[in-house]
Amino acid sequence: MVSAGDFRNGITVEMEGNVYQIIEFQHVKPGKGAAFVRTKLKNIINGGVVEKSFRPTEKFPQARIDRKDMQYLYSDGDLFNFMDTETYDQIALNADAVGDALKFVKENEMVKICSYNGNVFAIEPPLFVELEITDTEPGFKGDTATGATKPAIVETGAKVMVPLFVENGEKIKIDTRTGEYLSRV
Repeated sequence: MVSAGDFRNGITVEMEGNVYQIIEFQHVKPGKGAAFVRTKLKNIINGGVVEKSFRPTEKFPQARIDRKDMQYLYSDGDLFNFMDTETYDQIALNADAVGDALKFVKENEMVKICSYNGNVFAIEPPLFVELEITDTEPGFKGDTATGATKPAIVETGAKVMVPLFVENGEKIKIDTRTGEYLSRV
């Protein structure tokens, strides 16, 4: 059991039949009245975000989230196949469960599969990936006054904004959380 006074970012709790992850919390002690904890909670099953306030003494059961490293093998139509590299067990997830988490992930790369009570609710790609640019327009001299960017397609099919000096065939480093170009490799 976790009391509201012990809330921290990233903790997952069960309440009202749902599982929530704490995104933000703030302990508030007004001049008059009792202290309370103001939180921003994300429902990990459907992705909705709610704001709630609690008394510091309220208690909630802590939810157990399993994170397992698995290798992304391939996509077969609407199914995405993953393998546990220790036991060689394979699972197939449909496009709804995967979402756009794999837009920067190549085949045979490692990802984290997040599940609650055996139900997969999220896939966490590596924080940074190195991908090759397959299609981009050439940059023009003189267009660099304000750090201009141009669209580029990487080998996974995702679209990334890159600086004008980046050319076709170059490898670049991308932050998968924001989808931003970081550097050339």
